Amino acid sequence: MRSSNPVFSRRGFSRDNGYAGFNAAPQAGAPAAGANPYAQGTAPNPYATNPYAPAGAPAPARTGAMTIDDVVTRTAMTLGTVVLGAALAWALLPVDEANLNKSYGIAIGAALIAFVLSLVQSFKRKPVPALIISYAAFEGVFLGVISSAVSTYIGPGVVMQAVLGTMCVFAGVLLAYKMRWIRVTRRFYGFVMAAAMGFMLLMVVNLLFAAFGGGDGLGFRSGGLGILFGVIGIILGACFLALDFKQVEDGIAYGAPREESWLAAFGLTMTLVWIYLEMLRLLSILSGDD
Repeated sequence: MRSSNPVFSRRGFSRDNGYAGFNAAPQAGAPAAGANPYAQGTAPNPYATNPYAPAGAPAPARTGAMTIDDVVTRTAMTLGTVVLGAALAWALLPVDEANLNKSYGIAIGAALIAFVLSLVQSFKRKPVPALIISYAAFEGVFLGVISSAVSTYIGPGVVMQAVLGTMCVFAGVLLAYKMRWIRVTRRFYGFVMAAAMGFMLLMVVNLLFAAFGGGDGLGFRSGGLGILFGVIGIILGACFLALDFKQVEDGIAYGAPREESWLAAFGLTMTLVWIYLEMLRLLSILSGDD
């Protein structure tokens, strides 16, 4: 099963990675061989077979397998780079009337660069830490300017509320996942993917209407519809987190290479950025309606 996260969807911890040396028995807590892989919301071992190993060859010992500490460390590094980039952009790129256009231009450029870097990494066969950290830095610049603009023109407390809201969503989904209140199955995956594609299609249509018709397009970014779609966006982000947690759990259980922890950090960072932006937009609409 693949995550809805763009990084995991492209490569992720999927069966076709073809890593050698991970056809040993799963670690403790992994589903037993021969069990129904989706009976309890689990996925088949993505590292169970080595298509290049001769038949009957003994399974080599696993070394350098990914651990939860690796994922936490890399995620902290990636998110820390985002925060540092945002703080520098907030301090060095003012959004007052004299510098607004310049700061917005730099922010849009940073967002485009971050998008390109994310695509390059997504099509790489292996995670490249330099690409991931660079993505985080440019994404931080974009978030810093946008957050500064929201704080200046909408309300100084909105940004902190969005940060706290993002943290609460992350903690809530993690708790629900660990308690097995959320079970990631094929049906769950299919539902989230269908909802995400529909959501993105509507956003693209709204953007086109806004670009050629002026105003707010179809109204998906303001008013009652804006609030509704903001909530939907946050819920989708929470679902992405659950899928990402499942991928990380499977990677650890089945001995994914340690380098995959960078990919996990990359995917989790992208999902958290999604949630933060949707939270920021929703709170901005609610603050504007007060």
